Amino acid sequence: MSGAVSTDDLVTWIRAFRDAVAAHKDELTRLDSEIGDADHGSNMARGLDAVVAKLDPAPATPAELFKTVGMTLVSTVGGASGPLYGTLFLRMGPALASTEQMDATALGAALRAGVEGVVARGKAEVGDKTMIDALTPALDAWDAAASGSPADAARAAADAAARGRDATIPLVARKGRASYLGERSAGHLDPGAASATLLLEALRDTLAGAE
Repeated sequence: MSGAVSTDDLVTWIRAFRDAVAAHKDELTRLDSEIGDADHGSNMARGLDAVVAKLDPAPATPAELFKTVGMTLVSTVGGASGPLYGTLFLRMGPALASTEQMDATALGAALRAGVEGVVARGKAEVGDKTMIDALTPALDAWDAAASGSPADAARAAADAAARGRDATIPLVARKGRASYLGERSAGHLDPGAASATLLLEALRDTLAGAE
């Protein structure tokens, strides 16, 4: 599968994201304890467990899958993460409504629609020390690599997300709970950028395994 992504691949991606968050739950919570509510890891793990519980039987189309994922996250994940991640997936669904097999360009467009939804909901931009610092460079890297295979684009996106995540460390938070700390938020990695990077890394690993 060098040129197309199936609904089954996307289901595998969501399961892989759940597994990655579960494996890094304590780390995400530790990061959030430094500048937030100390619940990002546990909240995301709980929500993604609820998501995976609804994937058997698996939804038949990408649009159905992402609607299920998004609505479940909104209803089960506390704090800001549920609405933001829920919006990401809810916006991805319509972008793939008429698609069964996705190439890199189609999947990249869906990811961009999702991230645009997150931006509209959270009013964050690059430099605010949020998940957008990982997601925006990931989208740009995806688009630059979209002439290749989806797996190639996902590798580029995951690498860019990790760089964006690490670049949040010196930033002063301008959005969310971390912004209450002002200058004291500098020197800490943003937990939302960390979980967003796990999302892209899970997609990279899924598509690499499907090649």
